[in-house]
Amino acid sequence: MIVLVAHYRARTGQGDAVAAAMQTMVDAVKANEPGCLLYHLCRATDDSDSFLIYEQYADEAALEAHRNAPHFQAIILDTVVPLLESRERTLYHLVAQ
Repeated sequence: MIVLVAHYRARTGQGDAVAAAMQTMVDAVKANEPGCLLYHLCRATDDSDSFLIYEQYADEAALEAHRNAPHFQAIILDTVVPLLESRERTLYHLVAQ
């Protein structure tokens, strides 16, 4: 299993716009990506412009399908990324649960 953890930092004041677009992404992933086992969006309690996204994929192919999905292009790359100050992603292999 592949785990992806992403930290998004919205430009000042853009947190609500990022949250709204990311809710659309969560819905699209649930509806269209059977290989995505978990997709959680979290917002910092003390900073409304800071987000953590926790994702689990069945395998590398499922992660690649996610990256190539039309909704990833439209929502993440075209809508969310321009609203961000920073975007950091780290991949992990699940060791235990």
